[in-house]
Amino acid sequence: MRIRILVYAGIVAAAFAGPVRAADKPEDLAQTAAESWLKLIDAGDWAASWEQAAKLFKGVVTKEQWVQALTGVSPPLGKVVSRKLRSRQYSEKLPGAPDGKYVVIQYETVFEKKASAVETITPMLDPDGVWRVSGYLIR
Repeated sequence: MRIRILVYAGIVAAAFAGPVRAADKPEDLAQTAAESWLKLIDAGDWAASWEQAAKLFKGVVTKEQWVQALTGVSPPLGKVVSRKLRSRQYSEKLPGAPDGKYVVIQYETVFEKKASAVETITPMLDPDGVWRVSGYLIR
């Protein structure tokens, strides 16, 4: 009888706890934020990408500087042909950045005018609890 009660209690507790979703992992949440942000970059909406960036990012580069930088970088590369996830790594400490919650994500990217590139995008958990991009690099 006691075993039945424990089993029943476990079933009830599991029902109320809900399923653990993969999307609850920091890496998944950060990747979703990164890919949403990259859509703005791919569409040439660079001002909007700055608006959607992390507070840390906005504190380092002005919107005008960001738009100017992408104006110089994007046209020579051309449009994105393909982008494939290469890696993602959660970290709470990154060189040159304040301690926080970050995910460094790398994509193998093919552009119209550059057959092989690596995009590194670093979302962070902003103070309001939302994952936003704090860094972006193309090599």
